Amino acid sequence: MLAYRKITPGPGLALEDAPPPRRPGPHEVAVRVEAVGICGSDVHVLDWSGGYDFMIPHLPVTLGHEFAGVVTEVGPEVTRARAGDRVTVWPSSPCGRCAACARGDGQNCENKRTLGLYADGAFAAHVVVREGGLFPLADHVDFEVAALTEPLCVGRRAVEVGEVKAGDRVVVLGPGTIGQAIAVAARDKGATVAIAGFNDALRLDVCRRLGFEATCDLAAEGAHAAFLRAEAGADVVLEASGQAVSVADGLALLRKEGVLVLTGIHHETITFEPVDFVRRKLQIRASHGSRPEDWAAVVRRIADDPEALRPMITHREPLANIAQAFARAKNKEANKVMIFPQDAAPR
Repeated sequence: MLAYRKITPGPGLALEDAPPPRRPGPHEVAVRVEAVGICGSDVHVLDWSGGYDFMIPHLPVTLGHEFAGVVTEVGPEVTRARAGDRVTVWPSSPCGRCAACARGDGQNCENKRTLGLYADGAFAAHVVVREGGLFPLADHVDFEVAALTEPLCVGRRAVEVGEVKAGDRVVVLGPGTIGQAIAVAARDKGATVAIAGFNDALRLDVCRRLGFEATCDLAAEGAHAAFLRAEAGADVVLEASGQAVSVADGLALLRKEGVLVLTGIHHETITFEPVDFVRRKLQIRASHGSRPEDWAAVVRRIADDPEALRPMITHREPLANIAQAFARAKNKEANKVMIFPQDAAPR
């Protein structure tokens, strides 16, 4: 079975003939992967840029955690699925039995086995997943749009953490897939949204195609200062760039008692002026991953209007071309690249 894998610590990934997945256990199902997206974290794993040493005990591992497909086999104790079901999958795969799961906190499952990081993921034709991660798809939702569910859930969770509400002024720093997902969720709450990037013409264009007119490329001459002036007084700023300068910009943009939510993965030490921070009574919060209620809400959101979200997908490739697809994603030559492990003809 062809699979795109992290073999050893250090830069690089390998497209290789891997063993087929094992049979599903009592509470597991096997899924035929129909579409899987390349995530920014996958590119970080490719580069081995820091923060992913937790993967070392699990190597080699197949990457891929944003996906949708069809159930092909169920374990003997599975009650929520049967062969032929069309599904998307929460990759954090809560076990359903630990103390965190028992109190309804599956996001912090003590036996977390995130697909594509801790366990084999979906850059392959088939993957075995826990039953608790399954979410059924409406028949009219195609697999490539369904594969956007995971990043859309991450965006929704960040907006919930920021307590965005109708009438809020929201600024999103970082126009990639997570930034776009945040913007969509904030708009759904009734907020007005401005989005900024840096040398991000393609991804900012996708933001406009999603209906966001207030966009800014901070790399343009004078744009940075102008954006800070224009968007000052924001109620909530959501940082999705992973760049230290975005934290300083985010704090500068906030009104008094405003909230900055960090979602980007940072590899630099971040500093800020504490006196100003305290006197303006600002807050910094962090958001990572998603919760079951995000998945239920986003699956409904996609079913209501799947075409509204399709502009996020700019490139489509079979699994055999995944190395070139990763290069496009890394170089900002693509927004969301969708991979088709069954070599099905993309739209």
